[in-house]
Amino acid sequence: MLGYLFVVLSTALSLLVVDIVLPGVNIASFPAALIAGVAIGLVNAFVKPILSLLTLPVNFLTLGLFSLVVNGICFSLAAAITPGFGVHGTLAFILGPVILSFASTFLNKYFAERTVDLKTEA
Repeated sequence: MLGYLFVVLSTALSLLVVDIVLPGVNIASFPAALIAGVAIGLVNAFVKPILSLLTLPVNFLTLGLFSLVVNGICFSLAAAITPGFGVHGTLAFILGPVILSFASTFLNKYFAERTVDLKTEA
């Protein structure tokens, strides 16, 4: 349970980074970012596998580049169901999930290292 909370927190912080970097992504507040983090997790868990399976032939023909579109669809779907979170424009549609992934990976590694450091100190 605590691990899931860290993932949601790092996703929310990553969304705030995306909000700063990309002009087409708008986050109204930190609570909206937390709700959006949960929404992104749910969309990635339930909708993205179905979309990936349905678009497998197109993804194969484009040598995997269509997965950027699938990620953008999931990102925009999470924005559509979350109040205070908006995605506007093609650049935000494509680059938003990419920047979110990089920022989230960095923060997850940071949290993982900090928890290991705390366990060794105790």
